[in-house]
Amino acid sequence: MAKAGGGLIWATAEDLARNRPVVLSIYRQILRSLNSPALPLGHVVRLAKKAECRAIFLFSAEERSLHNVRDLLDAARHTLGILDRGRLP
Repeated sequence: MAKAGGGLIWATAEDLARNRPVVLSIYRQILRSLNSPALPLGHVVRLAKKAECRAIFLFSAEERSLHNVRDLLDAARHTLGILDRGRLP
């Protein structure tokens, strides 16, 4: 674990385990929102958006910086809010 300015910057196994249910929940909510009939998307576009979401979460799973993990969760929550209003991010 590296320290910078007195604070820990790298995620421990406990940090990752604590965030896992939150990340999975947000991921599932985003996929459900993309399936919503409120979004004016065709079938192909809907599948492409879901694949894009999946790729972002897969690449984000490699992130070990606490700050970046927190930022990614904030961005996912913001995206979910936009989708819930029936708009595309």
